Amino acid sequence: RDTGAVTPRMSGRLRTDEDAALRSLRARKSRLAQLGEAYTKADTRVVVDSATLTGATATVQVTASSTLTYKKVREGGPRTTAFSTRQELKLANTKDGGWQLTAITSRNQGPVAVDEPAAARTRTVEDDGNQYPDGTPASTKYPTTPMPSGKTAGTYDYSAMARYAEKYWRSYNPAYRKFNGAGGDCTNFVSQALKAGGWKPAPGSAYDYRNWWYESAGQSTSWVGVNEWAWFTLSNRRAPNLTSAYQLDVGDVLQVDFDKNGSKDHTMLVTYRNRQGMPYLTYHSTDTYRRSLASLIASYPDARYFAYRT
Repeated sequence: RDTGAVTPRMSGRLRTDEDAALRSLRARKSRLAQLGEAYTKADTRVVVDSATLTGATATVQVTASSTLTYKKVREGGPRTTAFSTRQELKLANTKDGGWQLTAITSRNQGPVAVDEPAAARTRTVEDDGNQYPDGTPASTKYPTTPMPSGKTAGTYDYSAMARYAEKYWRSYNPAYRKFNGAGGDCTNFVSQALKAGGWKPAPGSAYDYRNWWYESAGQSTSWVGVNEWAWFTLSNRRAPNLTSAYQLDVGDVLQVDFDKNGSKDHTMLVTYRNRQGMPYLTYHSTDTYRRSLASLIASYPDARYFAYRT
């Protein structure tokens, strides 16, 4: 018998998940406020990439492009941060002829965006019995006064690295292959930026982490692999570790081990640093422009961070 009741547009399980997500985001907002960060405006535009219908179930792939306007808390900080996220939506056809949203699955491979509660994907590296130069984790304690970066002009063009990353963070450079479907594009992107700033190739076997190169027919594992890049960088003394993540400056690199399992999961490049010493990161997977270090730490307060002076 038709009672006139309308099926809710979101499943009960998804509503429960949404409540938990909102609690997580409120906690992150509180941590961000403690680190001196807030936003005054948000603009999000969603594009449907594809939609398929199988029986009574619809699957929709979407990309959401968001821009957040920073509240003027930090002197000399950027005006906005931006990111693109990809989601898969599942909808079920209901008896009243409508559609009910039953699942939302992230298709991103890197850190969650500022407004995204899901956990980041982590990597594992099998123990082959060898010893690798894993580096020294950086402190993430927020400094009470601006921390000097200590960076001086050197062999490389750090501004060129930043310009490259900020040009191609969302529109990928067609001269390079993309690795989004093969573990993520984050380290490939950072390697491109480092090369743009003057890093020279180190030729040799593609599978020897002491080599670093990219060619039309292939690339070294250290060009695209998070851990392999760290091993190459430290063994060749290209970029030593910093004691504090807040020492990072333009052209420096930050890596994260989200679950502290000994395998690094993500690589990012610093493309801006404000007058108060806050580094801002630009990266692929999830494609992001000028995200503050404070925001990343607020999202992953228990992760292990590795800072590199390039």
